[in-house]
Amino acid sequence: MKPVKPFRLPLALIALTLSGPVFADAAFLARADVQRYIDEEVAKGEFDRPALEAVFANVELKPNVMAILDRPSTSRPWYQFRKSFWNEPMFRDGVAFWKNNEDALARASAQYGVPPEMLVAILGIETHYGRNTGSFRVADVLATLGFDYPRRAAFFRKELTELLLLAREERLNPLLLKGSYAGAMGLPQFMPSSFRKWAVDFDGSGHRDIWNNPHDAIGSVANYFGQHGWIAGDDVLLPASVAPGPEVDRLLGDKFNLRYTIDELRAMGVTPDVPVNGNVKAVLVALETSPGVTEYWLGLNNFYVITRYNKSTLYAKVATDIARELKSRYLADRGAAAAQ
Repeated sequence: MKPVKPFRLPLALIALTLSGPVFADAAFLARADVQRYIDEEVAKGEFDRPALEAVFANVELKPNVMAILDRPSTSRPWYQFRKSFWNEPMFRDGVAFWKNNEDALARASAQYGVPPEMLVAILGIETHYGRNTGSFRVADVLATLGFDYPRRAAFFRKELTELLLLAREERLNPLLLKGSYAGAMGLPQFMPSSFRKWAVDFDGSGHRDIWNNPHDAIGSVANYFGQHGWIAGDDVLLPASVAPGPEVDRLLGDKFNLRYTIDELRAMGVTPDVPVNGNVKAVLVALETSPGVTEYWLGLNNFYVITRYNKSTLYAKVATDIARELKSRYLADRGAAAAQ
């Protein structure tokens, strides 16, 4: 196996491609913690010093992203959360996206076992099919959070390294990659580490382009779900009834984790409203459908997989609902077209 060459990005390339001035923040490059990071990465043999110094000399810190991350995370009830995504533009544009990418969606579904409606739903929720992918330079965001956000500095510094590695692998300028205020990128909003693990070159172009290539985005989300254990043809959530008692709060505390089988949950007062194999593992989910009114569901394996993509029960439920509605509208659209 040939040794991997250290990451090199000529300063001339940065100078030609940046819209702002070169050496935008030389003070950041001179900081002791930044120099220590450069020393550590160079010592690993993955990067050479001039390349890293060229990147960090051009980083512009974005302190406003820390304020966004530090906003109180008050969880909205289900009936409010759902309204943010359940709307006509989501469905209209989702059906159009499906029709425009039918072959890629069908191929991804066949290869990874994930239904096309779920792939379209995820891309709709994340970025409205590529319309809202983020306007921050990812290097700026990750450098800011990696060096000036102590609460999660280690995580974001690791993602910064992953960004530089993916830039080398894809032969890209790391200072030109755009994303969200947290560093998530492209149509599927992958963090750099997720990109390196699960992004795929689904159209055979030689590059994994989740920013501009919907086929690569589709294949990448399908690969993510497949690698996390999606079971083709399986349910995501099943309606359930719950007997009042002290077990309910304890079961809801499991959040995403499938600790008990259906039969074990039934013994604790949770009854599926539809027939299901008693040996299947599930988790109890509560959703406030209107003020003071709660309905209960059982999340199965595919529910757990969706929560690996976004650790939210509300996200998993809305993705499931949107996928079902998209499929209904897509099939109706096809049927109407065939009848003409």
